[in-house]
Amino acid sequence: MSGVYARQSRRIAVLAAASAIAATGLLATAPAAQASPPTPVSAATARTYLGQLTVKAEGSSSGYSRDLFPHWSTQSGACNTREVVLKRDGSGVQQDSSCAAVKGTWYSEYDGATWTAAADVDIDHVVALSEAWRSGANSWTTSKRQQFANDLTRPQLIAVTDNVNQAKGDLDPAEWMPSRTAYRCTYARMWVQVKHHWGLSVDSAEKSALQSVLNGC
Repeated sequence: MSGVYARQSRRIAVLAAASAIAATGLLATAPAAQASPPTPVSAATARTYLGQLTVKAEGSSSGYSRDLFPHWSTQSGACNTREVVLKRDGSGVQQDSSCAAVKGTWYSEYDGATWTAAADVDIDHVVALSEAWRSGANSWTTSKRQQFANDLTRPQLIAVTDNVNQAKGDLDPAEWMPSRTAYRCTYARMWVQVKHHWGLSVDSAEKSALQSVLNGC
């Protein structure tokens, strides 16, 4: 029996040591990989949310600057929001001591392309920062805009092909949707959930485009 007790004692000691190290932050790492953004609300819920959004003409871009939406914020240790999303959305991602992704595979849901270099991948703000500005974020505090720009809880950030992200720019769903049609329902659900959570408005063309997609889900 002494051997059993010895093993139990060693296990307790190891667990205690691990807890102590974790408490000091030495084990701080990015969240476990889930290979996709948080699952958006259902199409039915998205349709309900869409009906609750304020519909009004899009505001002006006057005064807008990306600097008013501080990103990418430090999330843990050396890991900022971009690196956390790269780790989360990729497969077999390896990071160096500064948390930069040095190896991995990324599947871009927007266009169906697969990449093996992080440099070929952008982190898209599903609801673009300037779109948010014109939809109500112009009245927010900088702190709230920073939370929006680094939102890992809602499906607001996703790793996609860099030039696809650049082509999308700040366009809304009436002007741009993923070329991969199989993802459009998910994208519409993501968009509506983000706008609903953050209290952003939609314009009439945007709402119509979203309704059309969601009704076909």
